[in-house]
Amino acid sequence: MNFSIRRLTVKGLEQVVLREETSETEVAILPGHGASLHTFRVRSGKDNSFFNVIDNYTDLEQLEKEMGQSFKNPKLSPFPCRIPDGRYKFNEQQYEFANKFGDGTAIHGLLFNKPFDLKDERVDAHSADTSMEYRYNREDAGYPFEYSCNVRYILHPGSLLEIVTTVTNLDQTVIPVADGWHPYFQLGGKVDEWMLQFQASAIVEFDDRLVPTGRLIQYAEFETPRLIGDTFLDNCFALKPELVSPSCEIYNPANGVSVSFLPDSGYPFLQLYTPPSRKSIAVENLSSAPDSFNNKMGLILLQPGHSQIFTVRYKVGVA
Repeated sequence: MNFSIRRLTVKGLEQVVLREETSETEVAILPGHGASLHTFRVRSGKDNSFFNVIDNYTDLEQLEKEMGQSFKNPKLSPFPCRIPDGRYKFNEQQYEFANKFGDGTAIHGLLFNKPFDLKDERVDAHSADTSMEYRYNREDAGYPFEYSCNVRYILHPGSLLEIVTTVTNLDQTVIPVADGWHPYFQLGGKVDEWMLQFQASAIVEFDDRLVPTGRLIQYAEFETPRLIGDTFLDNCFALKPELVSPSCEIYNPANGVSVSFLPDSGYPFLQLYTPPSRKSIAVENLSSAPDSFNNKMGLILLQPGHSQIFTVRYKVGVA
């Protein structure tokens, strides 16, 4: 069998590891911490060493200390990014989240620190496949609904990782839903020396609180590969519709490591963020723009008993 799945604990972090034996590519997931993507490790073509493209937490202590500040790598559900003051109106009723960030906004959803239950795993000659689920039951007064979030990780040949999220409305009423991811990618060195390309039709205009104003502005600065240099990014972009090529690519010419991002139509928005360390970049595939519970940009109204599926694929390359 060319693929395998194993479970292990490293530095206090309980992991599910998907592995392709031939290439020795490994993907590690943390079900107990927001179904986070912890490791995507490949063989480097330059010196045959292993290289992990995910900027992760070194141990459980660091994760517990920093997850609520940096939010590196977990599932964003039932909303991504910010909701100003943690307030929104739905069906003529005002809601306010109890859990808020230091600036007073509700941020990155409600599941980033939740324990997902392992549901299923499958291994064959073509892939390693594991799924995990969290059932949310009105745990925050700002979102008094019931739904489930199932995340399926599938490692394919050629260092290709497919992540399928299925959100199911378990409530008796329509619920507002948006979905996303918050992975940080490292390619070695600093982002200033990396090349970036993404296929945006527009940039979402933000106010000084990083909340959309409602305007979309034409944008094409990284339509062809460009050195990131000293560019600071904390922006949301509307992707070109019906893309048949990667929506985004990052590449480090120094070592030949690259990551390509291939979302389905369920993720029409792309959020990019360069943290102050400039050693990694957050590449966030989103189903909606920030604050969609208020501005409705990409918001999904999910009927009782219905499900919505979102899929993204990450392809890692080494020269």
